[in-house]
Amino acid sequence: MESLIRRHLNRMQTVNLDFVRGMMDSIDWNERLVMIKGQKGVGKTTLMTQRILQEFGPTNTTDVLYVSLDNIYFSTHRLLDFIEQFHAMGGKYLFLDEVHKYQGWSLEVKNAYDEFTDMKIVVSGSSLMNLSDGEADLSRRCIPYSMPGLSFREYLQLFHQKVFRRRTLEEILTDGNSICAEVNALIRPLQLFSDYLQYGYYPFLKEGRNNYHVRIENIVNIILETELPQLKGLDVGNIRKIKALLGILASNVPYTVDTVKLSTMTGLSRTTLLQYLQHLSEASLLQLLYSDVTNVKRLQKPDKIYLHNPNMMYALSTTHVNNGTLRESFFINQLASEHDVEYSKTSADFTIDHKYTIEVGGHSKDGKQIANASNGFIASADEEYVLGNKIPLWLFGFLY
Repeated sequence: MESLIRRHLNRMQTVNLDFVRGMMDSIDWNERLVMIKGQKGVGKTTLMTQRILQEFGPTNTTDVLYVSLDNIYFSTHRLLDFIEQFHAMGGKYLFLDEVHKYQGWSLEVKNAYDEFTDMKIVVSGSSLMNLSDGEADLSRRCIPYSMPGLSFREYLQLFHQKVFRRRTLEEILTDGNSICAEVNALIRPLQLFSDYLQYGYYPFLKEGRNNYHVRIENIVNIILETELPQLKGLDVGNIRKIKALLGILASNVPYTVDTVKLSTMTGLSRTTLLQYLQHLSEASLLQLLYSDVTNVKRLQKPDKIYLHNPNMMYALSTTHVNNGTLRESFFINQLASEHDVEYSKTSADFTIDHKYTIEVGGHSKDGKQIANASNGFIASADEEYVLGNKIPLWLFGFLY
């Protein structure tokens, strides 16, 4: 226990509140059990330790403690015994990081939740975690949150010290020019937007650009080689085939899905292929697009497939990154966490919340694809201001 307290104190000395993700205010920290899921590298640990600093300060280890369950301590100590000991010492708030690396964590957290009713617990781990998976069903006890990478708005704040408030989709579509005027008064967004598409989604850009895309490759390898086998029972003999699948998709996205062709190219059966596509989506490696999200059936073939975020395209593609695909990947990525994004049944690209029709493109887009849409817009990559129904694409990066 003393070693964990020392690690907590050491870590708190490295935390600051110069930049805090917008997600901090979205989480109900008063809930007794909170889960923060997300891909490695998006900033879950930083968010948790910043919350501790905000609420308790850097030296309080009586009321609160942060521990990572990949610590060697938990190779010889049960998590539940540790929680019981901390509670007996007066502990009230416990932040458990990397919980998916501790076998049986869900059952022991459930037991702690039921026994220590005056304690609040926050757990974080892989985006593949599921409340109903594992040895205990936590779905009735736990409030889950999914943590994405940086939005374009957050990127501007973290790396360029330009602070703008988040906007709703309705504000962007109906009052976009006032937002554009505010942004353009301080920066020229198009140049920075181009940089964001290549380097801005993951906060670890702070550690330099030279190995930025290598770090993304490493994250992908950890997900494929460790998290998928551990959390989804992936056959390790198929890892090379999945890497081949990602390579194919990275070079061809947006991929209009031909399961027969993909099965042949990867050596996977159709059922296994569709199952793996679902897993890769849950792992935040892919975005699967359907024409009707309300009636998607298990193992249904998606209509189109995109890599999860634009930075990943630069990291994994073996060919030149297509600008059109890059723009569409960004658009889906920024909207998908809070809105329904569907593959449009019209000639346009996307339908949002069953209400808005959006075509993504550049200067050449003339509106033909949305001519018959009552709420049709063009998300244009080349604009600094709203021009009629052309909305600057970068503006959709202000949604969170």
